[in-house]
Amino acid sequence: MVMIKTSSQKRLTSFYLGRKCIFCGKRKVCLTSRGYVKCSGCSKQKSLKMLRKELAVLVAFTEQRPAYQVASEHGLHYYTVSRIFKNLRDLIYYQCELEGKRLSGNIEIDEAYFGGKRKGKRGRGAAGKSVVLGLLERQGKVYTRVVDTITAEQLLSVIKAKTRKGSVFHTDTFKSYNSLHQFGKHFKVNHNQTLVDKNHNHINGIEGFWSYAKHKLYNYRGVSKANFPVYLKEMEYRYNHLSV
Repeated sequence: MVMIKTSSQKRLTSFYLGRKCIFCGKRKVCLTSRGYVKCSGCSKQKSLKMLRKELAVLVAFTEQRPAYQVASEHGLHYYTVSRIFKNLRDLIYYQCELEGKRLSGNIEIDEAYFGGKRKGKRGRGAAGKSVVLGLLERQGKVYTRVVDTITAEQLLSVIKAKTRKGSVFHTDTFKSYNSLHQFGKHFKVNHNQTLVDKNHNHINGIEGFWSYAKHKLYNYRGVSKANFPVYLKEMEYRYNHLSV
């Protein structure tokens, strides 16, 4: 392999020496004469120009920038960028499910309603919306699940699977939560009277997550119902790992 001798490219070479190979993870990579980054371990190589574009797409995803804008800026096809974004969301979805250990301690539980174009009733009973159950471990992480119904049977099955028995549950007075006492202590706050009762019971944490998720999702200017679950998991991941 012949290295380019100009001072600027020598600096580039020294910059990439010691960086990890994207194929095998070894730290011995260098720049070839035709502008490729090559690994001395596995001998695989990749265009430095394409690497920069791919890194720019990853950065744009974390910044929630539109795919069409990213494609235009970097001379890529819109569907290429859109496919990368979709693959990232699929990976995030499965990562959230894999790392979703059972929550414990003080857990706030609530449902929220996303989307829907029809005007009319809001909240429980609203038409055309996706229903999401949220569990938030105080001083910990949030877990979300799109549900078909808000019956006690379905909500309690998710809660049982994702929480440890003996936890302390905090909800509003929705009747589907009435049997939570079988899993641990259960405290209710009546939102028709107050947001925080005299015993300091509240679900402000999970409601804060709903505000966070809806604000972030607004950047996408509409998400189809079919794709909503992966976008929701993206919000969950951002909240658990990236939010300040």
